[in-house]
Amino acid sequence: MTKAKWNVDTIHSEVGFSVRHMMISNAKGKFTAFDGNIELDPQDLTDASIDFTIDASSIDTGMPGRDEHLRSDDFFDVENHPELTFKATEIKQTSKGKYDMTGDFTIRGTTKPVTFEVEFEGLAKDPMSGDEAAGFMGKTKINRKEFGLTWNVAVETGGVVVGDDVKINIEIQLRKQA
Repeated sequence: MTKAKWNVDTIHSEVGFSVRHMMISNAKGKFTAFDGNIELDPQDLTDASIDFTIDASSIDTGMPGRDEHLRSDDFFDVENHPELTFKATEIKQTSKGKYDMTGDFTIRGTTKPVTFEVEFEGLAKDPMSGDEAAGFMGKTKINRKEFGLTWNVAVETGGVVVGDDVKINIEIQLRKQA
């Protein structure tokens, strides 16, 4: 297969995260608006070109009040930093269908190198549209404080409301451009 342009199928994709909450459980959420400029051979990502953008205001934790707080200057400051971005800079194959994808991840105006473990899930032809589709899963863990997300409150029983480490899980379905 050769390198081609692909669109993100947002209906069949998800950008999710989890973070420790009050040191006793995990708070989970997702972003509902995202897109990418992607050019790749799905069976060999090593020379792929990937730019991915997330609308920070699309955060959804299932709690509207918490979502508003996350959009505020205490966290994402969406008024001044409306997008989170990832641009792949190096992709290394680690085994068949598995890759380490390193890139510049920007949150709240701070850019740091981050590596996602990415797995190719396969190719399929959509029986309804005839479009060729490819699936990928990716995961990483970041320290939110390194990106300027430092807000916290101490918990009476010890610890804090929000943990430092954020796990990011991405499931992406791509559709080959005609």
